[in-house]
Amino acid sequence: MPWRLHAFLASVCVLGALGLVLTLWLAPWPSLSGTQAWSIAFLAVAAIVGEVRPVPISRGTETAENISTSAPFVLASVAVGGVGVAVVVQVVASLCDDVVHRRPLLKSAFNTAQYVLSVLAARAVFCALTGLPYFADPVPVGPRHLGALLLAGVTMVAVNRLLVAVVVSLATTLPLDAVVRDDARFVLATHAVLLCIGGVAAAVAQDGVTVLALLVAPVVAVYATAAAASRHAHQASHDALTGLGNRERLHRQLDAHLAAAQGPGSGPGLVLLDLDHFKTINDSLGHPVGDVLLREVAARLCAALGDDVSAHRLGGDEFAVVVDGDLPQTLAVAHRLLTSLEAPMRVDRLELLVRASAGVAVAPDHGTTSDALMKNADIALYHAKLERDRISTYSPALDVNSVDRLQLLADLRVAIDTGQLDVAYQVQVDLTSGHVVAVEALIRWRHPQRGPVAPDDFIPLAENSGLIAELTSYVLDNALAALAGWRAAGHDLRMSVNLSTRHLSDLALPRQVAEALARHGVEPGALVLEVTETGILSDPARVDVVIAALREQGVAIAVDDYGTGHASLGYLKRLEIDELKVDRSFVSDMRRNHQDFVIVRSTIALARDLGLRVVAEGIEDADTARSLAELGCDVGQGYHLGRPTSAAEIVARLSDERRAAGAAAAARIVPGR
Repeated sequence: MPWRLHAFLASVCVLGALGLVLTLWLAPWPSLSGTQAWSIAFLAVAAIVGEVRPVPISRGTETAENISTSAPFVLASVAVGGVGVAVVVQVVASLCDDVVHRRPLLKSAFNTAQYVLSVLAARAVFCALTGLPYFADPVPVGPRHLGALLLAGVTMVAVNRLLVAVVVSLATTLPLDAVVRDDARFVLATHAVLLCIGGVAAAVAQDGVTVLALLVAPVVAVYATAAAASRHAHQASHDALTGLGNRERLHRQLDAHLAAAQGPGSGPGLVLLDLDHFKTINDSLGHPVGDVLLREVAARLCAALGDDVSAHRLGGDEFAVVVDGDLPQTLAVAHRLLTSLEAPMRVDRLELLVRASAGVAVAPDHGTTSDALMKNADIALYHAKLERDRISTYSPALDVNSVDRLQLLADLRVAIDTGQLDVAYQVQVDLTSGHVVAVEALIRWRHPQRGPVAPDDFIPLAENSGLIAELTSYVLDNALAALAGWRAAGHDLRMSVNLSTRHLSDLALPRQVAEALARHGVEPGALVLEVTETGILSDPARVDVVIAALREQGVAIAVDDYGTGHASLGYLKRLEIDELKVDRSFVSDMRRNHQDFVIVRSTIALARDLGLRVVAEGIEDADTARSLAELGCDVGQGYHLGRPTSAAEIVARLSDERRAAGAAAAARIVPGR
């Protein structure tokens, strides 16, 4: 705690305690008549209830704070019961409120002290304007006293709010005049009606409790109206599903932090967080399950942040947090948020893993307005999802790249819709017979202006934008259509189609594959779906379910780029795999690099022992193909055996192989003697 704040709190507590002691000592305590006693008792009870059950009041679109309705009844006590009674009523009400809400001792002491000083100041103004002695006996309140009493009420509220404003200023380093100006507008609007009720209560107190009780209705009306307005304000500024602040509230909070920023590099920071693969959950398990997960995510984020920082939901599966700190502090918060999501989330009998990516931007280096910070944090988030960095900090270089990538992404959407994409096919050859036994489908894109776009440039875009499902459907549909024609012509081939890491965890994939197979009349056993080790281990819970469902249909599963994923071999035991594809990085140099040779030989032996088919990629020459055949490799793929080509060229090659096979069979026929 800053020493200035500590000193101020101590000073207020000392002055309040001194004022309380002097008041209790010097104030007259006359015997009260029945009517007067009951009126004061009514005011005391009303003050306690009003303190414990405050009115929720909103500032703009946010519920900023709760306002006590004890003020009008304490104010009436200043005139009706005298300063001693008023102070005792306020102290008891404040202590009751602190006990109910279990406030710390220091906060409770400060609250009591500031209320005592506020009541003493109100009594001073009332006496100065009416000419009554400060410690005089209670007097009946008439019309001539009401103006003085209302000004006393204004003083009471003003002193109270000023003391609080000083604490806020010292705690937040905001200028005191800025806090007071903002608070003054708020207080003027919220206390006008309450102080008027206090004046009426003082005027009718001499008529007894029955008349005072008539004030309950307007106080309840004020409470109900304020509560309804607060609910509407809360609904306007909060997300209905999770209860977190919404986009508008985030902007208000960000603007407030930017206005209070002190010096360069001081922040605030902004963390944008987006869940990975959430669309898969909604599409596969339904929106009710998705809603449960979003509420659980919100709860975990709030628990990770604590009471001092609030999270916001911007829509869908995107969340945001404003950090009152510099870049290291903002990154620490981002790490804390992602760590909070690592444990599985249980929904009914399902246990789901939810991962997220985060983008970070910090003022003033990454923007000096809320819009600039939002834009740049969003760019950083896009980069984090694209590069799978989990957390990415904005830099101008990302901005340039993101514009180009966003344009490419827009073009990719058009390419899918207008059929600009092509599917090329690369043969897989039986290394013993030399015949084509399978074909791998490969996506190709020739951009109208850019020319050929490498798959490594646009497939990650599709993965992180949700287009990967459409892209996979496009390739699968075209590949199965071609395969159906080849098999109808008598060519017994398999078709291999690659699955991205993201699509592999899509629980809707098995249904999508089954529908495509049925649409083209292809047997499931003729389709091989290629996955990577990284994809298998990215989300084991969902991947296991997807692969099991695909194999149950009869679809074969191949592990592509085997040996490059730095993965444990445990998945070979856990999952039923049909095929291992040895990566080209080992195959292409196996005849010159002994280590590569050993890896290839060991992989082939492992696959054969496990009953798996082996496909060697990257065969660039005849000697490599021959060596692989000698090692027992089943199938080979590479430029030496055939480059990616069109479906028409595949048909031509298959026809040539059939003619050659027929000619060889005819040559073996020996005419009868």
